[in-house]
Formats: sequence, structure tokens, C-alpha cells
Amino acid sequence: MPYAQTNGISLYYEEHGSGDPLILLHGGLGSIEMVADLIGPLSEQRRVIAVDLRGHGRTPDAEGPFRVETMADDVAGLIDDTAGVLGYSLGAAVALRLAIQHPERVRNLILVSGAFKRAGNHPEVIEQFDRMGPEFAQLLKQSPVYDLYNRIAPRPEDFETFVAKSAELLKVDFDWSDELAAITARTLLVYPDQDCIGTGHIAEFAARLGIGVRDAGWDGSAKQTNQLAVLPGATHYDVIRSPLFVPVVRRFLGGAA
Repeated sequence: MPYAQTNGISLYYEEHGSGDPLILLHGGLGSIEMVADLIGPLSEQRRVIAVDLRGHGRTPDAEGPFRVETMADDVAGLIDDTAGVLGYSLGAAVALRLAIQHPERVRNLILVSGAFKRAGNHPEVIEQFDRMGPEFAQLLKQSPVYDLYNRIAPRPEDFETFVAKSAELLKVDFDWSDELAAITARTLLVYPDQDCIGTGHIAEFAARLGIGVRDAGWDGSAKQTNQLAVLPGATHYDVIRSPLFVPVVRRFLGGAA
């Protein structure tokens, strides 16, 4: 199995297809399997590099808490020159930090259901984050999350620690507003129309990236390179399975829809 030695850990990854590289980052409590359905269609025109984030899937854990900033440094070690990066949920946060911390590494950035500050989530979602604790592991042992972790993790006995560290990460307050200016990558924001993130935050994020702040002009001369896609009838939990998702991503990256 392929592992990259990066930032003091062994990071598991898989490569599919050929062409320009596209890093694919899964969501919280997940692994490559969470985004597996995207690999086939996206690798038809690119070299998709799917990653198990630190402490997730087949990538061993290390000392210390989960932090998206650290995970971003992990992933940076996979990129030889520049790459596209697509991140979903937790993966979107990692991709965003990667573009902020290592702008020279990211050419195209696709953020799916991601926030640039914790307060961008609906209040009831933040309340759920705050209630989540180590005891949640017992509930998850009746779910596919545990079945997969038990099957592929290097140390299945660490499941309780994995859940506890994931729960602690959800409680970390963050606001990266002032750092968004560091992003140099061409960026696509993708959201379901019924997300855990509020529409006000989505609009603010888009505006901070220059999307929708002025008319593009009848000839498109003032058209922005950054883009926003809102997928109808989708939620945070199924947005990457929307039939519109892959065509939107492929069009942004320059491939056929």
C-alpha cells in the first residue's frame, strides 16, 4: 500500500488516472471510501490522488490533537509542484488551510460544504458539536463508521480515541477571515442548498473571493475566475452524490461535463 512520509507521519494515499494531479480529501470520521464514487469520473481526465487524513482510514495517528492546520501540512508533502485540491467538509477545511499555508502548492481549489469560521454553521449545528464527546464512540459502534474503521485502521483498538479527538476538533473555534487574502488559487465553492452552513456565510465567503460583487458585463469582461455553485435539493450529507456535482467540478477544471 502506498504511504508518503510527510510532516512526521506515514500518509496513506491512492492514485488513479493520469494527467494533472487532483488531491481528493474526505470528510470527518471518514476515509477515502467516503469519496470513492468521485474517483472514477474525476480520474478520466486527471490523476486523482485520494488521501486518508491523519488518524483516519489507513493513515496511523500521531501524538497530539487533530488540527486542520497540521493536516494541511501533511497533505502539502504529497505535492511535488502544484495541484488541484478538492476537499469535502473536514476535507474542505484542510484544503482551505492548505491554500492559505502553502499557496504555491495549490493551483485550483474546490471547497465543498466548507466554512472559513466556526460561526458560519447554523446555531443548532454548533450546539450539536459542543455536545459531542468521547461517549459518542459507543453509539458509533453500531454504525458503518465503526465497521469500516475496524476493517482498515492500523490500530482498530484506537476507535474511542479517534472519536474523542474528532469530537474535540469540532469544538475548536476558528475564524480565518483575515487569511483568505492569502489564497492565490482559482477557487470553486460548492454547497447544497440545505447545508449545515448558513446561506449568509456562503454569501460572505463568495463575496470575499470576489464572486458576485459586481456585474460581469454584457461581454463578460468583468467576469471572475472564482465560482460558486449551489446544488438544489442536496444536504451536507449527500452533496457529493448529487448528479450535478461531478459535472460542476469537471466544468470548473476545464474538462467535459
